[in-house]
Amino acid sequence: MTPRLGLIALGRSTFDLEVAASTARAVRAALAALPDVDVFDTGGVAVETPDVVAAGAALAAVAAGDGFDAVIVLQATFTDSTLPAAAVAGLPVDLPIVLWGAPEPRTGGRLTMNALCGINLAAYRLRADGRDVRALYLDPAAPDAVRRLAAAIAAPAPRPAPRSLPTPSADDRVRADVVRARLSGMTVGRVGHHPDGFDPCAAGVEDLATLGTTLDHVELDAMFDGARAATEDELVPLRAIVAARGADAVDGAGVDATLRLHVALRRLVEQRGWSAVATRCWPECFTEMDAAACAAQGMLAESGTPATCEADVLGAVTAVALEAASGQRAFVADLVDAAADGTVAFWHCGQAAPDLAHPDEPVASTVHPNRRRPLLHEFRLRPGRITIARLGHSDGGLRLALGSGEILDEPRPFAGTAAVVRPDTPAHEMVATVLAEGLDHHYGLVHGDVRGVMVAFAEALDIPVVAL
Repeated sequence: MTPRLGLIALGRSTFDLEVAASTARAVRAALAALPDVDVFDTGGVAVETPDVVAAGAALAAVAAGDGFDAVIVLQATFTDSTLPAAAVAGLPVDLPIVLWGAPEPRTGGRLTMNALCGINLAAYRLRADGRDVRALYLDPAAPDAVRRLAAAIAAPAPRPAPRSLPTPSADDRVRADVVRARLSGMTVGRVGHHPDGFDPCAAGVEDLATLGTTLDHVELDAMFDGARAATEDELVPLRAIVAARGADAVDGAGVDATLRLHVALRRLVEQRGWSAVATRCWPECFTEMDAAACAAQGMLAESGTPATCEADVLGAVTAVALEAASGQRAFVADLVDAAADGTVAFWHCGQAAPDLAHPDEPVASTVHPNRRRPLLHEFRLRPGRITIARLGHSDGGLRLALGSGEILDEPRPFAGTAAVVRPDTPAHEMVATVLAEGLDHHYGLVHGDVRGVMVAFAEALDIPVVAL
């Protein structure tokens, strides 16, 4: 019987839809090269939710009739998980879903697709829904693309062999007690709620209870009201700081609006006793304040209060844990690329603390790569050994993803704040673990190797560890 596949391509209008269309054409060419396969293609690149729902209904109708051997969900660009979930909503739960994202060149400019982050979010959501998820991060024009696609359709990829982690030393266990004490009794602030489709950012109260951490929530209006109430006396010294980083070349009103957001966040931290903050940074900061929250949060992190985007509470807690373990500043970022040279790229729009910058290059001021509004700090992270970690949620409660590597002294891979990292695990195995386990899409980076401390911390709280 001829195998039958479904295909739906997804995109997002804030990324490059011309590149998305080109990628979709290349994927369709790879599918056409599969021998003796019948493909039901929903066509084009679906961007708007009604179009995705309609295409998903067409897939469901075929699935109810002739059936599929697998359905391919192409992340032609990043999307949040709502679109992949809508695309497969009517399909049988046990039907294999192949998530496909394509790499893109590290040009130093904007991320045009950010597809790896998209399939990361989709894998998290669909695995939690009990679906049979298989994932490809693969150039459809690669010489082995047809072979790897056929393999993904035929069977789930074997999970990488478990990686060993350091056995904690006595000093590690002492430091782990410091981490536990730092989190226990701490309050993390959340401003607004996480955006739809960013499921790993949801705060699990039970997870926080395991750590002894309290969640304090305020609505976005509390930040916006505080921003509008910022005084000249508060803004003047901040203007001097960002002027030294080139902000005078960026729209002044937008810069001031970002600085007002920083003042508001700083007030909330001081008044409510927050040790870290997770902010819903979009779209409302752009629509209400005509500004980005990136530099506002990076400056907060630089002053000692870890701050994360997308209201990612456990990301903020991870940053605090890493800072307590290492005595260094942490950066919470997306895993956005894995290359054939064995390196990966971590990136976020521009909210890393500026004191993480490479010492040989100045911190630059710029606008958001997609929304084109100020203020972001742009730089590559200083090189050196790092620990990679993420406290995240799984069905059984908290879990800790943990790895290590080296930030290389290489050009900034994409616009924003970013690092090229050679992980100690081969890059393709690291990505395979992330997608096979359905891990969170944000990862904390900190200079130094504190894996032993984090293992001891996890053991003390009976938190399972996934080795990256």
